[in-house]
Amino acid sequence: MSKAIVFKFGGASVKDAESIKNLFNILFKRLQTPMILVISAIGKTTNAIEEILKAKLNQEDYSLKCTIIKDQHLNVCESLFPKEHEIFEKVSFQFEMLLKELHKPLDKENYDEFYDQVIVFGELVSTLIIQAYTSYRGVSSTWLDARDLISTNSEFRFAKVNWISTQTKINEILKPIAEKSLVVTQGFIGKDTLGKSTTLGREGSDFTASILAYCLDASAVTIWKDVEGVLNADPKKFKKTTKFEELDYHEAAELTYYGASVIHPKTIKPLANKNIPLFVKSFLRPDGSGTKIHQVAKANTVPCIVLKEAQILVTFKVTDFTFINEQHMHLVYSELEKLKLKVNLLQTSAISISIVIDEQLFKLEKLILSLNSAFQIKYNTDLNLITIKNPTSKMIKKMMQNKAVLMEQITRTTFQIVYKTLG
Repeated sequence: MSKAIVFKFGGASVKDAESIKNLFNILFKRLQTPMILVISAIGKTTNAIEEILKAKLNQEDYSLKCTIIKDQHLNVCESLFPKEHEIFEKVSFQFEMLLKELHKPLDKENYDEFYDQVIVFGELVSTLIIQAYTSYRGVSSTWLDARDLISTNSEFRFAKVNWISTQTKINEILKPIAEKSLVVTQGFIGKDTLGKSTTLGREGSDFTASILAYCLDASAVTIWKDVEGVLNADPKKFKKTTKFEELDYHEAAELTYYGASVIHPKTIKPLANKNIPLFVKSFLRPDGSGTKIHQVAKANTVPCIVLKEAQILVTFKVTDFTFINEQHMHLVYSELEKLKLKVNLLQTSAISISIVIDEQLFKLEKLILSLNSAFQIKYNTDLNLITIKNPTSKMIKKMMQNKAVLMEQITRTTFQIVYKTLG
């Protein structure tokens, strides 16, 4: 089997019929065998399904929301296929299955598991449409359910990959098909040993592409985005940005750790372990150079800015006049591990531990409940976290303006603040 290449297209690249046609044009010019397409849910479908879950949790009617999502997908199909095409029946069936899942009981305790059983339909429907369209346009393609390939544990919403089982399934199922046909599959989703759907973390489609590339010993992975490549800041939030022509694996991994949204944090490691290059390119300007992530000898010195919104600052203060020690740290981190909460920033004092975490439904409530007997706990919500790697003094001064700073941290190469915007 010759070396495979893996293309990943996110929701913005398949948001409507014209975008799907553009995807096909990108693909058609670059077709080879074997080739794997990893596709996210169409547009904002994942967000829309999350709104349905919120409505169900609040015991509100969600039927209209479901109908709107279904109609959006059928409208896309009407612009791509003749009326008699079988895709309309396939899409309608998936939404019938979604409603069936939604009729099951949901509460705070089973929310994560319920979430994974429902959220997968966004990816399933989008890939059915993409596979049908590539076939309709004359490209031999096969739809595969990623849940039959990606084996995970049962940590719903943040599932860990069982690499041995996944490698076996990819060898047995994916490789023989990929030798003969373009393969279209889903990002973000997997399956545990009990047959339940799992997800790899929000925006986890990049990671899926990385997993498949690793197991296939692929020659490269390309992630198609709505930006020119990896930039030193989000162009939607900062005016002046610089595109990197290349980045080292370590540099890219560090940026994703701080919250850079262009690549999922877990994407880099499997590729780096096998020295598989990762390209980040624009689906709007596909012939552009993009960014190549690989082994680079020269260290990057360009300042990089990462903004994370919807942050919570939580402070745990000891109440028995002792000082913070390893036991206190272990107690806090063990609960964070149970709740699958990642610490974005940590700071300790003589009598307190302060952490910054993402807002996640029910998680703060559970964290406080589990630790309020050991600490006095205070928290602030609706905060922002800015990280600047390789900062200049001028940049730091500018970032501090018009902000109520609740926490600040400076190292040799990094400046971070947690803040509320004033005014």
